[in-house]
Amino acid sequence: CAMAALGEEMEVPTLDGRVKLKVPGETQTGKLFRMRGKGVKSVRGGAQGDLLCRVVVETPVGLNEKQKQLLQELQESFGGPTGEHNSPRSKSFFDGV
Repeated sequence: CAMAALGEEMEVPTLDGRVKLKVPGETQTGKLFRMRGKGVKSVRGGAQGDLLCRVVVETPVGLNEKQKQLLQELQESFGGPTGEHNSPRSKSFFDGV
């Protein structure tokens, strides 16, 4: 969760071993990253294909009281229980008009 919000470099398994992928801050779940030349080789002798990596943000579980309190404070800093001001879904077509 924090990694997707803040950004981080992580290792991704590929057919040729593990490679590093830089995940930028504010990455949302479902985002696709293309790793050029890291996919399956063409059966016709062409170049190696691309590997697509999909980001899945996991919600933390088994939090202790201090962790819950810190998350509550973070939520409140966003402006209320829904945190709509910091959500990518809070923007509509009419915000740009």
